[in-house]
Amino acid sequence: MRAEEFWGATVVHDMNALGPMLGHAAHLARERMDARLCRYDVTPAQTHVILYLHSLGGTVTQGDMTLFLKVRPSTANGILDRLTEKGLVTRSVSKRDARQRLISLTDKGCAQVEQFHASFAEAENILSAGFTAEESEQLRALLGRVIHNLEEDRKTC
Repeated sequence: MRAEEFWGATVVHDMNALGPMLGHAAHLARERMDARLCRYDVTPAQTHVILYLHSLGGTVTQGDMTLFLKVRPSTANGILDRLTEKGLVTRSVSKRDARQRLISLTDKGCAQVEQFHASFAEAENILSAGFTAEESEQLRALLGRVIHNLEEDRKTC
């Protein structure tokens, strides 16, 4: 148990409860992955853009990219501006519809995909250090059930 002040009230946390443990694990996992990605001078959002483009063959519309990122168009524009400045993506006008802008992965952006996958594998090894293959599979199955439970709860609230 841990107590802390929160807006003048003392709040007690059971740090062994599932929610705080999952939250803490997620925070640490994200922090450690971000630390690995920063060596490539990219943010997590920029990484998602590069991997999304790669998974779809290298080119998507800017509208589809904005939907994928789940951000406002101005925010997507900022992310894409930084990636363009770094030479990782290019923007062009669609030949089919001049109103559409296309976002394409450059050769430099493609080269980073392999680096990202290596970083993900490194992080995965750290996450599962000390686990047997069976324990890793069991943890994945249990987390899958937690995710399912939380997705189901979204439908009720």
